[in-house]
Amino acid sequence: MSAVAHYIAGVLARESMVEIVESLWQSADLKAGDRVKTLRGSTRGVIVRVQPDGRVAWRPDGSQTELAALPESLLRA
Repeated sequence: MSAVAHYIAGVLARESMVEIVESLWQSADLKAGDRVKTLRGSTRGVIVRVQPDGRVAWRPDGSQTELAALPESLLRA
């Protein structure tokens, strides 16, 4: 909603708004082996597995630790 509001206000280009909105529905299709990044792009890694409750287990680059996240909180890298 924020991306659309920023576009309407004229502070975000249409192409950027479309990319953000499209990335949100694509994130729900993550599977093991997919490269991902956090929404802010500060951390990148790989999906290890999709858990039965819909969350994903992923491993940040350079780490052996697995993190759990909602698929909506990660973007395909």
